[in-house]
Amino acid sequence: MGRGKLRIYVGAAPGVGKTYAMLSEAHRRVERGTDCVVAFVEHHNRPRTEVMLHGLEQVPRKHLDYRGSAFTEMDVDAVLLRAPAVALVDELAHTNVPGSRNAKRWQDVEELLAAGIDVVSTVNIQHLESLGDVVESITGVRQRETVPDEVVRRADQIELVDMSPPALRRRMAHGNIYKSDKVDAALSNYFRPGNLTALRELALLWVADRVDEYLTEYRSEHRVSKIWGSRERIVVGLTGGPEGRTLIRRAARLAEKGAGGEVMAVYIARSDGLTSASPKELAVQRTLVEDLGGTFHHVVGDDIPVALLDFARGVNATQIVLGSSRRKTWQYVFGPGVGATVARESGPDLDVHIVTHDEVAKGRGLPVARGARLGRSRIIWGWVVGVGGPVVLALLLNTIDLGLANDMLLFLTVTVAAALLGGLFPALASAAFGSLLLNYFYTPPLHRLTIADPKNIVAIAIFVGVAVSVASVVDLAARRTHQAARLRAESEILSFLAGSVLRGETSLEALLERVRETFGMESVALLERAGDVDPWTCAGSVGPRSPKRPEDADVDMPVGDHMALALSGRVLPASDRRVLAAFAAQAAVVLDRQRLQHEADQAKELAEGNRIRTALLAAVSHDLRTPLAAIKAAVSSLRSDDVAWSEEDQAELLEAIEEGADRLDHLVGNLLDMSRLQTGTVTPLIREIDLDEVVPMALGGVPEGSAELDIPETLPMVAVDPGLLERAVANLVENAVKYSPSDEPVLVSASAMANRVEVRVVDRGPGVPDEAKDRIFAPFQRYGDAPRGAGVGLGLAVARGFAEAMGGTLNAEDTPGGGLTMVLTVRAVHSLPDLAAATAERQAS
Repeated sequence: MGRGKLRIYVGAAPGVGKTYAMLSEAHRRVERGTDCVVAFVEHHNRPRTEVMLHGLEQVPRKHLDYRGSAFTEMDVDAVLLRAPAVALVDELAHTNVPGSRNAKRWQDVEELLAAGIDVVSTVNIQHLESLGDVVESITGVRQRETVPDEVVRRADQIELVDMSPPALRRRMAHGNIYKSDKVDAALSNYFRPGNLTALRELALLWVADRVDEYLTEYRSEHRVSKIWGSRERIVVGLTGGPEGRTLIRRAARLAEKGAGGEVMAVYIARSDGLTSASPKELAVQRTLVEDLGGTFHHVVGDDIPVALLDFARGVNATQIVLGSSRRKTWQYVFGPGVGATVARESGPDLDVHIVTHDEVAKGRGLPVARGARLGRSRIIWGWVVGVGGPVVLALLLNTIDLGLANDMLLFLTVTVAAALLGGLFPALASAAFGSLLLNYFYTPPLHRLTIADPKNIVAIAIFVGVAVSVASVVDLAARRTHQAARLRAESEILSFLAGSVLRGETSLEALLERVRETFGMESVALLERAGDVDPWTCAGSVGPRSPKRPEDADVDMPVGDHMALALSGRVLPASDRRVLAAFAAQAAVVLDRQRLQHEADQAKELAEGNRIRTALLAAVSHDLRTPLAAIKAAVSSLRSDDVAWSEEDQAELLEAIEEGADRLDHLVGNLLDMSRLQTGTVTPLIREIDLDEVVPMALGGVPEGSAELDIPETLPMVAVDPGLLERAVANLVENAVKYSPSDEPVLVSASAMANRVEVRVVDRGPGVPDEAKDRIFAPFQRYGDAPRGAGVGLGLAVARGFAEAMGGTLNAEDTPGGGLTMVLTVRAVHSLPDLAAATAERQAS
């Protein structure tokens, strides 16, 4: 059975109609005879959504108990047993109640897909993991429930459910999304027009990027080279000169005129590449284009116009921005230049913008479009001059008698001109043809290919030798220029690799993408195997259809005995393999660095775990001994037959037993809580609740009258895990009572500020210096000369861990007049961006 297909409805905000669209699709499939069931759909008491559930088979949910409350989740086993063709699973980013089969609902969906069941699901754009920071900057609230982007990107179909902000706010005002008592708060906070517009733009752009990926894959699979202008992509050709900044800004303005425009700056290094490229200036331009939201690319090409157009067509660009030529007027004798060549060869589907700048006609412009070494046009002109020049000169000299010496100098001039233009072979042809014409027309006996005077033989030999020498020098200079420029391009690439090492860049995919761009390949993969006969495995790859074995690649570069860099797309010339070898070595280094970093992280976790375990053993070995000894002594005394204890004595011994048991319970609870925090197994169950339902219960562990409570009834509800909040406040109050004078009760107060609620625990104790305020929250820390029997120093560490697990903060401040104030900050309910997505709100409704 193959893997099932996943279809996801994406929305910008709650209430746009994702679940309704999903249920409508289910009804259409049922009408077509498809076996479709509802695995889990939450209608949130929305009448129109609830009606859509009628007529659809629903798989019974699984009931779970957690901390004294009953919850329901999707029953994965029941859905697998039912084995429908299609299952509807709402809210892909949902966090399951502890005790469920998987921690996240998207993991449940993965099981259904692996079993061959097609799944239709929903997700809001703010729940994508990569957009967490962006959504927080827009709404002011960090999303707690997220789904990895890759899970959504792998979906076979993604459909955007869109609604304009005014229409969505009208739905909210009519009570079609939330209950009437929550409408005003939602409209004035999360559902503000600006928030909704920004989130809508995020959703549209994200889906557009996904569509763009589909388009790129299709074009690659079908080898479509023609540009499809589905979105504006602007390629900026850089020379490394100061005009590059002007071009980048101009391209950015062009991109802003169209929604979703993209700027891609490219610098092409080649054998006779862009002249006088300044590495410092290129670095400045790279920073500029990245600051403007674009990308910088460095590629190698033998011909600038061809490389630039190939790059533009490869990324499906719609426009190219080039600067006006910096060459002087006389330099146009050698050709039209790169700008004109690109404009001529771009075709009707690629617009070329030639932008003026302050450096026009000041030299160091874009060079003429040439081939390798001297260039095709110069070689052609060299042959024309080398073959046609002697003929034209002979016709002219037949009408004028200048003497043999002058005739030879003129023919030598033509040969030198052919050498300067076309190099060695046109000059040799000119020398040979010119010597024959000299011998036939101007050396006695005339009109015969013989030489009577030996002096003339020497003259013709010198003529041929000079011609060959000049041609050889010109050809050698061209070769050296070619090699120097080639080495310069290679050195720039190698300096980039060295810079990436110094910067500590460890992304293997980014390096492989750089290899793909540099050599113009379709795909690149780093392959490795354990031994000579073991199968190859892929350590990292970029591009479609990456090779699985070195034998399947167009180019492979071995790295050691059991690793190879494999490239597909074209066969590279031998001259490129030296740079490719440097890339391959760097890829191996990056892979080793990633693995070493992973091992270092694991070692760090093990060391931290060992430190915690050592501290726990120390705590158990000492701090448990005192209450155990007290309990043991009291019990032994009560069981002793040698002493007749009075009722007062018995009561006192029983009280000592109870006291020791309470201390043990408190100590073990903190140890277990700290262990859970260190291992990351604390999963808060966020609910809406009033503070006055939780905070009073936290005072049960301190003596009566040692704490005062001030919780106003006008405070908004908070989004917390009641159990974690109670434990955190209890630890803070116990710590405050421990250090506060007996005649000064601890004050526990609360107040609202913006979208937060602060709980303050105020004591009048000795206080804590500023430099120690963070240190007191570290595990196993006691401040000052607190006795060992006062605990193991975990109370404040556990309290901060619980606060952060709920999305809050815990900090210490000085109490005015002396003492310490602990400030616990939690989220107010009206600050939640998606009440419908919050676990507790779903379950409570």
